[in-house]
Amino acid sequence: MKCPFCNHNEDRVLDTRVQKQGEVIRRRRECYSCKRRFSTIEIVQRVFPLVVKKDGRREDFSKEKLFKGVQAACQKRPVSIAQMEHIVDKIGHWVLDQGEKEIKAELIGHQVMDALKGLDDVAYVRFASVYKTFTDIQEFVEGLELGNDNLRPATKNYSPNSI
Repeated sequence: MKCPFCNHNEDRVLDTRVQKQGEVIRRRRECYSCKRRFSTIEIVQRVFPLVVKKDGRREDFSKEKLFKGVQAACQKRPVSIAQMEHIVDKIGHWVLDQGEKEIKAELIGHQVMDALKGLDDVAYVRFASVYKTFTDIQEFVEGLELGNDNLRPATKNYSPNSI
């Protein structure tokens, strides 16, 4: 690590602290040359897979976009920000655990629906109504009554209880 004061390339680590569930590491350092102290922060970078949309487009996985969708479904509902963040974190970990370079948006949507179904029925219905493309109200009602089990894709990686 280069000293920000004298540009010397050697230092010693005085203290290391791990923050935010092991994703951020703060180190207190001392330069061997000028003896001044400084702090560095290391952040773990995770490589998320690309999300394959219904129309075949591919885009980067975005926790922020996922959070906005969950937040919209939970609007004016008794669901805390912490609960929404927990859902997004769990789904983010699930996506990484798949170990794939690409993942279908449909699988992520089902994970969100499963998480919301256990949290708040109204938020679940809101998300399902936007996420699924229903042709009429009867199809929507049938899909909700069946718990969307008949709409789930058959894949080896999908597990409805993984969240």
